[in-house]
Amino acid sequence: INELHVAEPQLCLLGVGENGHIAFNEPAEADFQDPLEMKIVTLDLTCRQQQAAKGWFPTWQEAPERALTLTIPTVFRVPKLIASVPGPRKKQVIRRTVHDPISTACPSTFLRTHPDITVYLDIDSAAEL
Repeated sequence: INELHVAEPQLCLLGVGENGHIAFNEPAEADFQDPLEMKIVTLDLTCRQQQAAKGWFPTWQEAPERALTLTIPTVFRVPKLIASVPGPRKKQVIRRTVHDPISTACPSTFLRTHPDITVYLDIDSAAEL
């Protein structure tokens, strides 16, 4: 009863935000060496507009300004990542993810460094590749 059990997930299903965020690690706050497991982040305008465009909030103004997120190192400790990134609104960020230099300016570029990631795209999201 007094034992501590630490979760060691083996699979992480994730998406990529229109601004390149992964797990709400926005470009302005992404840190590939973050010492924290989880943190509170400020969601940028692009992210808040995306939340409204997906129908999760009536307007971008009603989308939260802050969120709780796992940090990038926490996500990257999971041995297998599977990203699903469909839709025409994602075509530019997919192009950036594949072709831009690895940088926190587009955090999803860091996905290229994970040893076991599968990314599923549709015709629309792959349109600029």
